[in-house]
Amino acid sequence: MTREEDDEAVIKTMKTKPADTSGAGPAVSNPAVSNPDVSAPQLRGADVEVQGLHKSFGAKAVLRGVDLTVSAGTLTAVLGPSGCGKTTLLRILAGFDDPDAGTVRIGGHTLAGGGAPVPAHRRRVGLMPQEGALFPHLSVAENIAFGLRRTRRAGRADTVRYWLEVVGLEGAAEARPHELSGGQQQRVALARALAAEPRVLLLDEPFVALDAGLRVRVREEIAAILRAAGTTAVLVTHDQSEALSLADSVALLMDGRLAQVGAPADIYERPATPAAARFVGATVELPGQARDGVVHTALGSHPARLPVPDGPVVVVLRPEELRLERSRDGVPAAAVQSVRFYGPQSAVQVRLADDTVVTVLTAGDAGVSVGEPVGVRVDGSVLAYPAPGRPPARS
Repeated sequence: MTREEDDEAVIKTMKTKPADTSGAGPAVSNPAVSNPDVSAPQLRGADVEVQGLHKSFGAKAVLRGVDLTVSAGTLTAVLGPSGCGKTTLLRILAGFDDPDAGTVRIGGHTLAGGGAPVPAHRRRVGLMPQEGALFPHLSVAENIAFGLRRTRRAGRADTVRYWLEVVGLEGAAEARPHELSGGQQQRVALARALAAEPRVLLLDEPFVALDAGLRVRVREEIAAILRAAGTTAVLVTHDQSEALSLADSVALLMDGRLAQVGAPADIYERPATPAAARFVGATVELPGQARDGVVHTALGSHPARLPVPDGPVVVVLRPEELRLERSRDGVPAAAVQSVRFYGPQSAVQVRLADDTVVTVLTAGDAGVSVGEPVGVRVDGSVLAYPAPGRPPARS
């Protein structure tokens, strides 16, 4: 029997109905998450350990001693700007590239760095690439079944049917990829990757081709499916909101090195460096002086959120940490320079008494006008880092 005849036989064992391919399609009906009568498939995700990973292409060093641990059953986002090495890291995990130095272990087994590397097809590592990369000449069911060639036909049909149900596309088994919306195609790509029961699933910016509204919905649906299934997942992205909202842990990769690894809240609220703070979100930066754990700035004196040596510092705030008030004694004075209204919030640019210009975010309409005097207040502690060029602290 040819592959095409075998696929056709699998499809014939499945009861299907016409696909709903209009627009973006209905929201996912995910039995693994919402239906108590359908249990989530347990994929037995494995730990991932990367130690001392180096990779160069010619004279260009792309990875420079990367150490990363991903716990089984969790989702880790590798976040970084273009060219930082995140896709190279993903390709090494998948087995498409070999490291120059360092080791890769999955589930306690050394796959690279301990002699001959284990080839990609023997790693049980799934990949969900950008734009899904579905086979256009195959139906949805045939795409999902593609990695199940060694499974008995009856079991293959059950597996395909199950994953169609999990991703909410049970009525689209016979549809071709071009008949589906972008979000539906991504859910098929996820089902295809998970049907092969990978120990680790790698996601290479899989939502980048979707429009903004659909992107948020689809990524939340896919994250819910991954957590219900218990698989280990590594998501590569340059989208800060995507990494912070979806991941259990975020690994911030900059210039081939891990700048910081931690929970999303720690990455955003306690960045390791000013550069990390700037990449993860908007910042307001002020000069200051640190003394005995207190930071003195044009916006007043505030406790340092993290230990910092005495001396000149750069204070890094988030715009939402600033508050506008009516101008009064005891509150640092400022003058409104510009107001931009965005609907849910407004961005108000103000000039402080020392001529420093900062941006303050307010909910809804800020209710202030250009030239109006206002007060600016900071609640709580502040982040401070040694100022560039200052001499090292004496021990």
